[in-house]
Amino acid sequence: MKRYIEKFIRYLQIEKGVSVHTVRNYTIDLMEFSKFLGDKQVETVEYLTLRKFLAHLRSINLNKSSIARRLSCLRSFFRFLIREGYIKTNPISGLSTPKKDRKLPTFMDEDEVAKLLDAPPTKSLAGARDKAILEALYSSGMRVSELTGIDMDNMDFVAEVVKLRGKGKKERLVPIGAQAIGAIRAYRKMLPEKFSSKKPLFLNKSGKRFSDRSVRRTVKKYITMISEKENISPHTLRHSFATHLLNRGADLRSVQELLGHANLSTTQIYTHVTTERLKEVYDKVHPRA
Repeated sequence: MKRYIEKFIRYLQIEKGVSVHTVRNYTIDLMEFSKFLGDKQVETVEYLTLRKFLAHLRSINLNKSSIARRLSCLRSFFRFLIREGYIKTNPISGLSTPKKDRKLPTFMDEDEVAKLLDAPPTKSLAGARDKAILEALYSSGMRVSELTGIDMDNMDFVAEVVKLRGKGKKERLVPIGAQAIGAIRAYRKMLPEKFSSKKPLFLNKSGKRFSDRSVRRTVKKYITMISEKENISPHTLRHSFATHLLNRGADLRSVQELLGHANLSTTQIYTHVTTERLKEVYDKVHPRA
């Protein structure tokens, strides 16, 4: 089993170009499945084996999203084994994935976002960087991983657009507003001369690329300062970006392109958010509500 996992992971990295995050999760999921199999060889895995594994996942009280992720990993794994000729039949083909509970994304209203963007103390280098990070995330709706991957030559300060590399290393150009551009310029001007020629857009105090974890920690710090909502994360800014665009009349297809979603169905979750918001307004103000 171990050698098949190693071959599959190399395939994901080299041929599919998946993210480090996906590689890590798939490795963990497959090692968990290998532990469940024990001495059983992968070539002998049958539909019933996978049914027992599904029952095992339910017995340890995993939520539906976690179960669905593990089954998705196994589907990709067995498709790879079939393609490479390691097995002749796909044991998972008849196994259905449990329907995930669809949760509406948490977002901040426009006043909360305004407070958030004004929270960093911009007189210090760290504060100016934090301000630029927050402005960039909200201005473009980019993911944290996309933000930390930005290099200086990905920025077009005149056209006010940035080239992002999203999931599956797919590249897209997205607008980035004047406020974000101004904050980024201000931050870069404050950099020590020894760091000014560095390739990454956002740097830590050592002059190295700012990491995903550092961005998440930074954003979380300022969100906690201005909001008492629970389940707030850096991704909340992305949710807020999409929700505010739709609330102000943007069409769903445009929002899909800006977010870099492969399928429109992924973006449609935000229409549910805006509908719920409209219902709240209706219930508060309509005399016959």
